Amino acid sequence: MPDILRDLGDLFLGSRFKRLAERLQGDAARVVKSAGLPLQPAQIPLLAALDRYGAMTVNDATATLGVSQPVVTRTLASLVELGLIETTREEADLRHKTLALTPAGKAMLARAKALVWPRVESAVRELRAPLSGNLLEQLQGLEDALDARSLEARVNAVPPGLVIREYEDALAGDFYRINAEWIESMFRLEENDVRILSRPRELVIDRGGVILFVETADLGVVGTCALMKTEEGCFELTKMGVTESARGRKAGEALLAATLERARTMELETLYLLTNHACAPAIHLYEKLGFVHDAAIMERFGKRYARCDVAMSISLR
Repeated sequence: MPDILRDLGDLFLGSRFKRLAERLQGDAARVVKSAGLPLQPAQIPLLAALDRYGAMTVNDATATLGVSQPVVTRTLASLVELGLIETTREEADLRHKTLALTPAGKAMLARAKALVWPRVESAVRELRAPLSGNLLEQLQGLEDALDARSLEARVNAVPPGLVIREYEDALAGDFYRINAEWIESMFRLEENDVRILSRPRELVIDRGGVILFVETADLGVVGTCALMKTEEGCFELTKMGVTESARGRKAGEALLAATLERARTMELETLYLLTNHACAPAIHLYEKLGFVHDAAIMERFGKRYARCDVAMSISLR
């Protein structure tokens, strides 16, 4: 269908931002509701401001949130009615209300921070990570990505308690640790393993690849997976592993699904993986998410690892 806001670009930029905000907040509202919290996304920033900065006046809240005073006043009234915020007046100046979280408000925000914030933050980071180009191109990329899969679906694709993280250099040690753990438990680290695990930014990220991690609140980073460019338009899904301590939490499935979701946003002609028949649970997971055994890939790339006797590929269309 034609899209007048896209077609006229800069002319309707404000309307386009409003449409995108309503779309994201609608999904966020359903996520919040599914977590059992009687809140709307528009109410949460005021609670967060009071939690982070302490008690403040309505004028302070207006400046901190960057919205109009009537908006703050309406939000405040609804949160006072819910018993989440209390107001007091200074004796010296009765015109200034001071706002503060009630014990119920602190408890409610603590639940939101535990049950909702990490999952939504992770989904939004995953949504915007592939974006490039100027502002209008990035807006179109966001809208296209939401057409393909809503924010709500992205949040719900990752089980509660798990968060998907992007690569950063501080996580290079986790990339090595997690993969070395599973490889050495079954095989031996080969020269190609050590080379990739020791230089993830140079050999994966800087060549247009991706490394994702899965994290839990209690165990920290427990899994990782990479998309590594091997030829033009050809990527290997590689160095996927989950620590033994996190098995049974569906961390591997969530991580693999997120990695494939990212692959679908990239210009890939071929996506393949190399493994060994002894890794039966992993092979079952690959098959579940759409990989098929591929003799041509085995012939083309299988010699890269001595342990490789299984090759698989997937169609991302």
